[in-house]
Amino acid sequence: MRACAKFAAACILGAALGSQGAALAGELVILTNQGATPGVRELAAAFERASGHKVTVIQEEGAALEQRLNNGPADLITGNPGPIEDLVKNGKVVASTVTPFVLAGLGLSVRAGAPKPNISTVEAYKATLLAAKSIGYSRGCSGTNVGQGIAQLGLTEQLKAKTTFTTGGPVTDYLARGDFEIGIQQTNIMVGVPGTDYVGPLPGFLNKPCPSSVAVLTASKEQDAARAMIRFMISPEAAPLLRKTHVEPAKP
Repeated sequence: MRACAKFAAACILGAALGSQGAALAGELVILTNQGATPGVRELAAAFERASGHKVTVIQEEGAALEQRLNNGPADLITGNPGPIEDLVKNGKVVASTVTPFVLAGLGLSVRAGAPKPNISTVEAYKATLLAAKSIGYSRGCSGTNVGQGIAQLGLTEQLKAKTTFTTGGPVTDYLARGDFEIGIQQTNIMVGVPGTDYVGPLPGFLNKPCPSSVAVLTASKEQDAARAMIRFMISPEAAPLLRKTHVEPAKP
């Protein structure tokens, strides 16, 4: 029975990919933004198994990223809508391929072993922020949304002196070192991180998710396979794989 189920799943996945056979197998490189990486790795592994394409997922920054955008090897890139739009304007991605594929909600974590605060309601979250000795969040999409939520609560000035803005690496890296008492970022890059304990999602309207899109790079030498990967990333078969990483598929 188990073998039959696996075979059926492979057939369904293969249908979602289109007619990409092993004879046409190539190598794909996907450049990812931090917040999308867990989901992209999950999808890449499934696509690789079903299609025969070798898929490498890389987080690049600075000069290394610029080099790959200009000259490769790289075929796909994920990012928040703003950065992706900039790449379209600069001719780095194929505009017609830009596709929203995932939404990552916001969550809160504490250092491992620390008491978990109550964030079950907006008022409880507000009280937690006021009681915390120190708070950390990033300046990316999640940080922008966290900051907007704090502003909506009327706490921006009250929290300013005890807030750390992280630069480079996930918030949990700083939290695990004890740089601050509570950290807030996208849930999918916080859950299960050593040295930290995930408390839960932000409540109500404060949990404004960060969207990520995927697009084919103009420098890609494997554009057909890259487009097949995008088709898979937004297929019904991809949804449960994304949810395994604590994100939601983008709505059409």
